[in-house]
Amino acid sequence: MTATSPPAVPPAPPVRSTSRLRLVVAALVVLGALGFLFVKLGDATVYFRTADEAVKQRDSLGERRFRLEGVVVPGTVKQAGNDVTFDIAENGATIAVRHAGDPPELFQPDIPVVLEGHFTEGSDTFASDRIMVKHSESYNAEHPERTKNYVGK
Repeated sequence: MTATSPPAVPPAPPVRSTSRLRLVVAALVVLGALGFLFVKLGDATVYFRTADEAVKQRDSLGERRFRLEGVVVPGTVKQAGNDVTFDIAENGATIAVRHAGDPPELFQPDIPVVLEGHFTEGSDTFASDRIMVKHSESYNAEHPERTKNYVGK
């Protein structure tokens, strides 16, 4: 009797490098999309402080970018070259502001604003590059003729 050798097992099929390449490309696309969202949503991560909170936290805020809320102090708005300087106040705290550029048309003394920027190194002046005027419901009550043509009114 002759011994027969067991049937040969065929070798495993080679792993296709294109499968790995597709996986790597897909992972890079996902990482790229996440990075894009992180950069684009960066504004959502800007800290928000009222003027009194910012004064109390001045040292810990340093020169980090954040949003600052307060009311424009009457009599403090002045043109300074291409910039505008003014003070904002909230709950007894006042902060000097230097805004780069022109403020929005609705900007005026004694209105609430939200500023975006940071404290200037070595001073308590807030360097702003964006002003957002806060609106209230009292505008509609005081000026109904101005809003009657808008959808939803």
